[in-house]
Amino acid sequence: MVEERNKSQQKRLRRSSHINRRKPDVLSRREAEEDNQLSQMLQICQAFRQAAGIPGITPTEEKDGNLPDIVNSGSLHEFLVNLHERYGPVVSFWFGRRLVVSLGTVDVLKQHINPNKTSDPFETMLKSLLRYQSGGGNVSENHMRKKLCENGVTNSLKSNFALLLKSRSCTVAWAQVQWHNYSLLEHRIPELKGSSCLSLLSEELLDKWLSYPETQHVPLSQHMLGFAMKSVTQMVMGSTFENDQEVIRFQKNHGTVWSEIGKGFLDGSLDKNTTRKKQYEDALVQLESVLRNIIKERKGRNFSQHIFIDSLVQGNLNDQQILEDSMIFSLASCIITAKLCTWAICFLTTSEEVQKKLYEEINQVFGNGPITPEKIEQLRYCQHVLCETVRTAKLTPVSAQLQDIEGKIDQFIIPRETLVLYALGVVLQDPNTWPSPHKFDPDRFDDELVMKTFSSLGFSGTRECPELRFAYMVTTVLLSVLVKRLHLLSVEGQVIETKYELVTSSREEAWITVSKRY
Repeated sequence: MVEERNKSQQKRLRRSSHINRRKPDVLSRREAEEDNQLSQMLQICQAFRQAAGIPGITPTEEKDGNLPDIVNSGSLHEFLVNLHERYGPVVSFWFGRRLVVSLGTVDVLKQHINPNKTSDPFETMLKSLLRYQSGGGNVSENHMRKKLCENGVTNSLKSNFALLLKSRSCTVAWAQVQWHNYSLLEHRIPELKGSSCLSLLSEELLDKWLSYPETQHVPLSQHMLGFAMKSVTQMVMGSTFENDQEVIRFQKNHGTVWSEIGKGFLDGSLDKNTTRKKQYEDALVQLESVLRNIIKERKGRNFSQHIFIDSLVQGNLNDQQILEDSMIFSLASCIITAKLCTWAICFLTTSEEVQKKLYEEINQVFGNGPITPEKIEQLRYCQHVLCETVRTAKLTPVSAQLQDIEGKIDQFIIPRETLVLYALGVVLQDPNTWPSPHKFDPDRFDDELVMKTFSSLGFSGTRECPELRFAYMVTTVLLSVLVKRLHLLSVEGQVIETKYELVTSSREEAWITVSKRY
């Protein structure tokens, strides 16, 4: 309160240098009105927080709340890390004029998570950012839609498993793809300039990497994004995306939409930039148009290839619900799969021991035989590697739920209609729950209690979101193919900085090298 009053006084002092340009009575009236509005707002905020009993910070600005603090912190995740360090496991702040409560330990999250709740916090947040509304709050409908999505993942993976192993010769023109940090890529891999880049699935990617000399720097993030885009589009939307031009078009629109979801909505910058907002809205319309055409095409017909959308079409959903659920799954699956693959390989390159154990398990389970869904289920250590990847990378650092009814956590009352954030990035690095939290140690998941805790957060088991389940399977197949034939190696001297948005990524390209095992 005192800090805000000082800011107001400083603001008046700055404006006093221009006093001769305006009438004193007009100036004083405006100052009085501003002070009165700010004072009233802060009194309301303090009263609301005192009623709720939740520690936290007051708004920095009347309209934007603590958005400036979030921007100055670098990301919502980093803002929450600082907030929880200062105020404890249950904290509050203001997103615009809305009170937000953030939960930052396993214990408080378990208190808030209702086992009968069917909506997934990550999907809830994503749906809210896209301004999708249908089905919200109806428990039976949410349960039905969740089951349809789960069936969609199961059936599309089963029907398209061979696709993940398939080697194809399709290529896309390098100039048509908006690769991240293209100038750096030109410098590091000059022989690729002006050539074509394979749109790689697992064996296709393996063939490409086997062809590289051992000194070749591989742009991991780019290859994983291409692999994920090709996998997701074909398994979610079907054979239309065997055409590379369709994948390129989808990737461009996906990138535009996802970049704004990850940043523009959270820091308020999208609404302040009409050009960016139009580009975002145009890209979203194009993605929705593609999905509507596929939904229309798949209705009332049988196809030999079962795709994710088929499970939604066959359910008791209207077209808008099918559109929303397929859009959420498509957007999230592409980015979660790409980043899970990227981080898993990055961590393997930094731990020779972990990579050796994974190689031994893959050899033991598959031998010289084919990779099959049944044998994939036997890769217990690989599962631990992926769980530890999600934890160490803080893959999805924040999710959210809207408080439907008044709730209570410890001694704190959470008012109805409060936005509740799950600060998962904070929780996953809590030393009280995860000894040596910054160490990449898949062996920690040998402990059943650790796996149970991880499952309670929605990262495995029955609470696992469909997009992450899909990503686990795709990444497992990819690692099984790559690690069996290749040593994955880090680039000496490379420091990978982290960028925290809705899904965590590397700030710049992540480079690796590979060498043949045989």
